[in-house]
Amino acid sequence: MPIRSDLRNVAIVAHVDHGKTTLVDAMLWQSGAFREGSDVNNRVMDSMDLEREKGITILAKNTAVHHEMADGQDLLINIIDTPGHADFGGEVERGLEMVDGVILLVDASEGPLPQTRFVLRKALAKNLPLIVVVNKVDRPDARITEVIDETYELFMDLVDDETAHQLDFPVVFASAKAGKASLTQPGDGEMPDSENLQPLFETIANTIPAPSYTEGAPLQALVTNLDSSPYLGRLALCRIIEGEIKRGQQVAWIRRDGTISNVRLSELLMTNALTREPVESAGPGDIIAIAGIPEITIGETIADPTDPKPLPLIHVDEPSISMTIGINTSPLAGKVGKNLTARVVKARLDQELIGNVSISVNNTERPDTWEVQGRGELQLAVLVEMMRRENFELTVGKPEVVLKEVDGKVHEPTERLTIDIPEEFVGAVSQMLGVRKSRLEQMVNHGTGWVRLEYVLPSRGLIGFRTEFLTETRGTGIMNHVFEGHEPWAGEMRNRPTGSLVADRTGVVTSYALFNLQERGTLFVGPGEDVYEGMVVGENSRPDEMDVNPTKEKHLTNVRSATGDELERLIPPRRMSLEQSLEYCAADECLEVTPKDVRIRKVQLKANDRAKTRNRNKANSQG
Repeated sequence: MPIRSDLRNVAIVAHVDHGKTTLVDAMLWQSGAFREGSDVNNRVMDSMDLEREKGITILAKNTAVHHEMADGQDLLINIIDTPGHADFGGEVERGLEMVDGVILLVDASEGPLPQTRFVLRKALAKNLPLIVVVNKVDRPDARITEVIDETYELFMDLVDDETAHQLDFPVVFASAKAGKASLTQPGDGEMPDSENLQPLFETIANTIPAPSYTEGAPLQALVTNLDSSPYLGRLALCRIIEGEIKRGQQVAWIRRDGTISNVRLSELLMTNALTREPVESAGPGDIIAIAGIPEITIGETIADPTDPKPLPLIHVDEPSISMTIGINTSPLAGKVGKNLTARVVKARLDQELIGNVSISVNNTERPDTWEVQGRGELQLAVLVEMMRRENFELTVGKPEVVLKEVDGKVHEPTERLTIDIPEEFVGAVSQMLGVRKSRLEQMVNHGTGWVRLEYVLPSRGLIGFRTEFLTETRGTGIMNHVFEGHEPWAGEMRNRPTGSLVADRTGVVTSYALFNLQERGTLFVGPGEDVYEGMVVGENSRPDEMDVNPTKEKHLTNVRSATGDELERLIPPRRMSLEQSLEYCAADECLEVTPKDVRIRKVQLKANDRAKTRNRNKANSQG
């Protein structure tokens, strides 16, 4: 079978913050993608504002580097930079459809973590050859030999008889930040003995197979991603499996439902470094962008009109978390945002479906509210954050797990949770997880004062856990989790141990009222802010809900008061991010999200309505 010896397609996968995007930066610099002295941002592949703010990759992106090998051959390497967080697993699965091999990055200190397991499992399932890169070998706390052993253990845990040959993988030692790689293991905390990434490029050329194709076969290209251009409209990113494609050519567009249309391509582009450049033609193995089909979506096939053969659709894991998204129904609606109506909210959610294969949108009983299902809280929170930056105002419900029925029994999604904490907090964390129906799978004491705990627990046990965990470990704990599977329903679980302080009227917050309320618990609002009946203004130190008046004003008298300096003695309010607010929500609470504010509120704003609902639920439970 003929091959494209001048081309390699490779994906870089790893856990969050193990250096994928930094390594791509170094590969681009050393391949001459940027001229000497040019002003280029670090983590140049993280182009979204949210990616830069959070320091994580959210969308899979591709780049291409030309590298001159030792024998003088010019090798074109298409690189797919994938997210490391399991919530964006759909991006990983799409990226793996485009490549012939995988670079697995592992931190020389932290070793394999849950998302490492997740992305490796996906690569092994596709039987892709792997290169293991131990990154950050120059860290002072590097433990290279132990990390390699842990990586082999992870492979042993995931391979079966059919994939056992994948245990024979090359190991490259690198410092992506310094742009150095070596095939020789350095000492812990030392730099690789090479001056550049040439050993990594050579390993890619020798390990990742060149794309193969069938001579004379008709065109077949799989759409794996979407983009847009202000000049060309929607762009479909494709991997050509067989045949050749030309600019302006007429092709067969095979939709997901099997229907076929003949369309003419208006433009053909290929990636060179960070830019897409027009080309006249492309062949097997090339990753291209095509324009001219405005309705095309992910997973569809571009084929030869005389012999249209569809490629298998892209399949992704089922969603495990859901939450409702609807129009803003609070008394303060419409004061900040521009996109307010049910029609524009639904249109935006439908637009997200086109480019994000791992979420689904379902109708609810209300015409202005929809159930959005995804991989995890972070994925759904990122969607809401993107919408609020686009001037939407929304009501967002508390995240809930997606249940499924297996053999007549209700099953719920479970997560594998890995925790790194100082030894002194083991008892407190074990107690927290005990009430969340978890089971301890592994406990490792590194002998450095830190302990690694590995649990499997229901996904709903993690909703609201992160904030409590960071409080208990005084901000020192590190937690990571990944979807494990479905298990029978584990039973009822303890909710948030504290109650809410709820405003009983609409008005403006006064410092006089806050001074008297701060003894009751932690406040979320400050003087001068607008509140309304049913808005959560603080956390009650007791487990029950309390209606309070945060707008109370001090009555003027002719008697001198000793509390004139109340303002200076106010405790600053606790400000929570969108993700923290979602975690904090109780079962009968939701979020009001606007471009400026995130407010926690009761689903039922009127105190009388909430009291009736509580009495009705109490009567039903007793009956």
